Amino acid sequence: MKKVGLGIAVVLALVLLGGFVLNQLGGVARTAQVGDCARISGALDNPKYQALDCGSEQANVKIAKILQWNENKCPDGGMDYSTYTGDSTFCLMPNFVEGACYGQNPDTGIAKVDCTTKDSVKVAKVLAGKTDGAACGDSRAAVFPEPAVTFCLERGDRRP
Repeated sequence: MKKVGLGIAVVLALVLLGGFVLNQLGGVARTAQVGDCARISGALDNPKYQALDCGSEQANVKIAKILQWNENKCPDGGMDYSTYTGDSTFCLMPNFVEGACYGQNPDTGIAKVDCTTKDSVKVAKVLAGKTDGAACGDSRAAVFPEPAVTFCLERGDRRP
C-alpha cells in the first residue's frame, strides 16, 4: 500500500476533535439524531453547533450512533469515532463526499477545499454499506463499522 501524505493524517485527526468540541456544547445538540449532519465551528475556544442538511457544503460531521446509557464506547473498527458525552454520547464520523477534497481549517478543524490546496485530502471513493479497507487498493482506508462505510482517501494536491 502506498504511503499517503501527512495531510490525510492531519485531516482525520481534526475530525476526531469534533467530539471534544461537542462536549463543550452541552444541551445544544440534545435534539440531534443518528444520520444528522452539522457544522462544528469555533474550534475549542468557542464551539458552535449548527445543524445542517448532509448535502450542505459546510456540514463537516455526521452522527453515526447515539449510545444508550449502558454503552460506554463507540463501535470498534479500523477508524476511531469522535464522541460527545453529556446526557447522551454521540459517535461522530466525517461527512465526506466522494470526489471532494478536504483540508485544515482553524475555525472548523476540517473543511472542503480546492483539490490543488497543499496537503489536501481527496475522497476517492465512498463505499456505503461496506467495511472493507482492502477495497481501497492503494488508497488509505478510513473504515467505520456503524453505519458501515469505508472512505478511500488520497492526496488531493498530487499532480498527475
